[in-house]
Amino acid sequence: MSTVSFTRMRDGTQADYDLLHHYEQEFINGLADRVLDHLKMLDGSLGGYQISRFEHSLQSATRAQADGADIDWIVTALLHDMGDTLSPMNHDSMAAAVLAPYVREECTWVLKHHGIFQLKYYGAKIGADPESRAKYIDDPNYESCVTFCERWDENCFDPGYKSAPLSHFEPMVRQVFARKAWDPTVLLPGVQVPMIVESAKVAASA
Repeated sequence: MSTVSFTRMRDGTQADYDLLHHYEQEFINGLADRVLDHLKMLDGSLGGYQISRFEHSLQSATRAQADGADIDWIVTALLHDMGDTLSPMNHDSMAAAVLAPYVREECTWVLKHHGIFQLKYYGAKIGADPESRAKYIDDPNYESCVTFCERWDENCFDPGYKSAPLSHFEPMVRQVFARKAWDPTVLLPGVQVPMIVESAKVAASA
């Protein structure tokens, strides 16, 4: 492997930085593979639930798709707990940081805050404030996060639910991470996209 000539970044030449850009782009192109590998690690993570965290993730994404959610929401649902293995105390922020350059800002906000919104369902049982999320009530993404937790997270621990396999979602993950990072036509700040499409729900139940 070729290497740069410098030992301090300030001394790098144009050729050095052209070389680094080449290797960086190769590395970025492999991001979807690394994300998928990291997601699979949830199959052997935190115990005690009736299903694995990996199955929980598949169930979340499957429910999102059944509701008619778009690709940004489905991939967000699939990857929402991917931070559990390395960052259990702020897993939501870690997952949000990974997805932030590639999905709508609405999805990133929900991803970053879903942990505190989930306290609504169990906070009182662990000595936490179940109404902690109230401080965000004026945020335009508040209701999206409420819906995310209600429909695609807190209810996704059911061993009797049939989730789609990871292979079903893999092309979506690859499509999202193939996007140009920080593209404003993808990030769409201030835009909220419907999470639930009634026609899709009817079709899924037919």
